Amino acid sequence: MTAPQLLVLFGSQTGTAQDVAERLGREARRRRLGCRVQALDSYAVANLIREPLVVFVCATTGQGDPPDNMKNFWRFIFRKNLPSTSLCQMDFAVLGLGDSSYAKFNFVAKKLHRRLLQLGASALLPICLGDDQHELGPDAIIDPWLGDLWEKVLELYPVPIDLPVIPHGVPLPSKFTLQFLPEVPNPRSKESCLAISDSLGPPSESQPFLAPMVTNQRVTGPSHFQDVRLIEFDITDSGISFAAGDVVLIQPSNSAAHTQQFCHVLGLDPSQCFVLQPREPDVPCPPGLPQPCSVWQLVSQYLDIASVPRRSFFELLACLSPHELEREKLLELSSAQGQEDLCEYCSRPRRTILEVLCDFPHTAGAIPPDYLLDLIPQIRPRAFSIASSLLVHPRRLQILVAVVQYWTRLKEPRRGLCSSWLASLDPEKGPVQVPLWVRPGGLAFPETPDTPVIMVGPGTGVAPFRAAVQERVAQGQTGNFLFFGCRWRDQDFYWGDEWQELEKRGCLTLVTAFSREQGRKVYVQHRLRELGPLVWELLDRRGAYFYLAGNAKYMPTDVTEALMSIFQEEGGLSHPNAATYLARLQRTLRFQTETWA
Repeated sequence: MTAPQLLVLFGSQTGTAQDVAERLGREARRRRLGCRVQALDSYAVANLIREPLVVFVCATTGQGDPPDNMKNFWRFIFRKNLPSTSLCQMDFAVLGLGDSSYAKFNFVAKKLHRRLLQLGASALLPICLGDDQHELGPDAIIDPWLGDLWEKVLELYPVPIDLPVIPHGVPLPSKFTLQFLPEVPNPRSKESCLAISDSLGPPSESQPFLAPMVTNQRVTGPSHFQDVRLIEFDITDSGISFAAGDVVLIQPSNSAAHTQQFCHVLGLDPSQCFVLQPREPDVPCPPGLPQPCSVWQLVSQYLDIASVPRRSFFELLACLSPHELEREKLLELSSAQGQEDLCEYCSRPRRTILEVLCDFPHTAGAIPPDYLLDLIPQIRPRAFSIASSLLVHPRRLQILVAVVQYWTRLKEPRRGLCSSWLASLDPEKGPVQVPLWVRPGGLAFPETPDTPVIMVGPGTGVAPFRAAVQERVAQGQTGNFLFFGCRWRDQDFYWGDEWQELEKRGCLTLVTAFSREQGRKVYVQHRLRELGPLVWELLDRRGAYFYLAGNAKYMPTDVTEALMSIFQEEGGLSHPNAATYLARLQRTLRFQTETWA
């Protein structure tokens, strides 16, 4: 029986699920199996009824949500009118990626696995639940599961005996070839390759708007440990529109110093131009790259050289290395047995791709340019809650950015790519443009004028609530209750004067928790408990909506526990009934969260 083409579909937020999906594609090619790898939302989902063999690789984000690039698929697959025999011809497997320290560990993968069975598909093997918390990372669970998967697939669809497996030490052909041009067609090789969209639709990832930066102001005190910026963009004539709760996506670039260093280590001429050609007819060129493109554009705006490399990076680098000692070390770091060493070398200290290449100079200098796009992932856009309303700031868009910087055992501090890049831009020294576009966020506010809203936003989590308060006050909506928490009143009380002015006008009830201003640390969850009778009154008798935004690690759990205790103490509910009450609020969108790691 001829082997059908394997389809690997992924839903990925940070790139891990995409990396695993592409690993599946490589392993299929090594076994001489045809394989397509696609993001779930780029696949025509109606064609699933004709697919015989599909592996789904999906991450879980936030509080059990699907990644952005599988949300349309998610809505479709859970339609109630799909017949229970829709997928009866499909063999499938689901590989989930999650973090067991979160309550909804691998929620998306588990729910998808159940749904595919409901639609008549046959599971090739039990679901794989990759766990970031495992001491050796998710690969500790994924590796043996993949061994079982290939055994099952090749049992069902054996490959002809005269087609041997391509061994791991032999590199597969690159996805693309870089055809270098004899002369530079465009002298502006170091400038942005992103252009303002000529299309009729609003800006998007493939056609971002180059927004002029108007201001870039530090809003934390000079002695505060963290640099937080209020950044404003001019969106005049962009076609961008947004409401409170929406999100702006920003496409960052690598620093000029890192771009130059990368070109030096790999022996690349940054001004040289090339045309990208896919090797396979059905592989599209990356949408963010112009044709022709300069090496500088490729490195500065596309290749994520400041990211921490994954195991697949070391596998391919070992295949390409001509240096015996370096190749030996790379093979060790990419082996199943070497995962503790890889963790110690890369993941724990957050060593970047650029730093690894500097550690393996003979290998780096021998990398064929054709393999750059196989070796290094694309820079991902970063999402920020919009912190302003068009009703108050027409033709403007504001964001609140915490500049990420921390130390590990490495000599240089670790820096967030996007936040550091944004912080480095100074519109007072000359025009600055930032590629961006907008999408709906996870928060939607009630339109009825008399429905109260309770907003809990510690730290930079307050950003979407500033947009909401501005919008609601401008529309004459009352019942705005804001719980804000930070360390010090005089250091990181974002928009403190604005909130207090609104409170004086009777437009806002502000409750603050300055955690370091007394002996015992006080957080927003403590203030919620203190005002339990008011919270219960607003939720149960006045139909209030409850919103929560901020860091995803501990705060959502702490706030949820505070709410549960309020339901029990003020509402007289038992623990099971309080849980049911909370679930009902979530189901009716009266409890909404927007959290990030």
